[in-house]
Order: sequence, then structure tokens, then C-alpha cells
Amino acid sequence: MQTKSYLTLSDAEFLLDTAHQYAIEHNFNVSIAVVDDTGNLLAMKRMDGASPMTANLCLEKAKCSAMSRRPSKLFEDLIKGGQMGFLTMDSFAGMLEGGEPIMFEEHLVGAMGVSGVKSFQDAEIAQQAIEKFLAQIK
Repeated sequence: MQTKSYLTLSDAEFLLDTAHQYAIEHNFNVSIAVVDDTGNLLAMKRMDGASPMTANLCLEKAKCSAMSRRPSKLFEDLIKGGQMGFLTMDSFAGMLEGGEPIMFEEHLVGAMGVSGVKSFQDAEIAQQAIEKFLAQIK
């Protein structure tokens, strides 16, 4: 039997707070979601001024990243390249850049999704928070 690492609520709050602080420093109004390795919500934050639709988008991005174990940008690139077949609006929503997997010791422990600014900026916010999180646990 193997031991499994997982995100705690405290971990999710650290990730949210770190991403929130980064967004404030860059004058971004975003929604941020942290999910576990199965794509289920652990914690979420919608900043004042963030569009209501970003709340669902950040969660879908995080879920897509957790379930695929890859950044959601991979799917956005496939869609842009015409390599994805028919998609519903729900399935498409999570396939935009801004979802990032959280890997610890080569295992997925969760994912983070951000929505509210340009897609590459959403991803940047998540990447910065994940990088700081992983640095503080090592």
C-alpha cells in the first residue's frame, strides 16, 4: 500500500491567499478556485470587481486541470488548432488557459483555476501561487 499526499484546507487557503495577493499587486480582479486531485472544490474566492461569470470559469478550469493532470492551456491550444471535435459550452469553459495542476513528488494533489483577466495572466497567477506553495513545503 502507498501513502498519498493531499491538499488540506489550510493548503488551499494558502494558495488562495497567495494568488489573491498577486492579483492585488497587479490590479487584477479575478476568481480563484482550488480543487483536490479528483476535481472537487476545496476553496474558492471571487474578488470584488470580478465578473460573476468568472466564478464558474475558474472552477471549470481547475477541474479540467485536475482531471487531465495538465494545464488547461493544452486544450485551448488543441481547440485553436482545430484538433478538438464537438464541444458543449460547459466542456469548453474549462478548456481555457488558467487551470494549473499542483504536483507534489510527481503526484497530482490538486489544481488551481483562475479567471478574470487575459488567459495567460490567469495562468500566471495560478503558477505563481503554486510555485510559492511548493517552495514553502519543501
